[in-house]
Amino acid sequence: LASGMTLLDKDSDAPMPPASMSKLMTVYVVFKALKEGHLKLDDVMHVSEKAWKMGGSKMFVEVGSEVSVHDLLLGVIVQSGNDACVVLAEGLAGTEEAFAERMNEAAKSIGLRNSHFDNASGWPDPAHYMSGRDLATLAKHLIAEFPEYYDMFSIKEFTYNKIRQGNRNPLLYKNMGADGLKTGHTEDSGYGLVASAVNDGRRLIFVL
Repeated sequence: LASGMTLLDKDSDAPMPPASMSKLMTVYVVFKALKEGHLKLDDVMHVSEKAWKMGGSKMFVEVGSEVSVHDLLLGVIVQSGNDACVVLAEGLAGTEEAFAERMNEAAKSIGLRNSHFDNASGWPDPAHYMSGRDLATLAKHLIAEFPEYYDMFSIKEFTYNKIRQGNRNPLLYKNMGADGLKTGHTEDSGYGLVASAVNDGRRLIFVL
């Protein structure tokens, strides 16, 4: 992690549909708000009808309910909940569109060059894309900047609303030092994974 050395590279600067891997930027913006004191893990956010109606992978929040930031983060990180992403976006920025602008600002601040965010969940949209290199850079910043929150990525299961869901990261279940980060899948993007592991004191990040 410290060296930043690239060990293998194929088309890493080509923009692609990142699917749920772009939730890492949603998490980055929320972690940053926590670290700067604008938000606390036990703060609660309101579930709008828009959030509740989200398709795809869900945390299964109830419309009109109040959910803690802590649970919403696990809903995003462990369960890949599109609904949880919208709740966090609206809770922090008022609208998902305004939150996407915060994502784009954060992307520029950490040097992402081939990324643009149009929503908080990675829902397919031609204006929503990332490159493999940008995903790796984002992962590096999440690990380096937020050690106090990063361990959320290694949680293997989370139960909300009496629905237990397992973390979709297959490497967490293998004895190889993996401790994050995020899978993604849509018809447009295919299957993707941003992962990191520590072995013999050396941390590696890869994007597939």
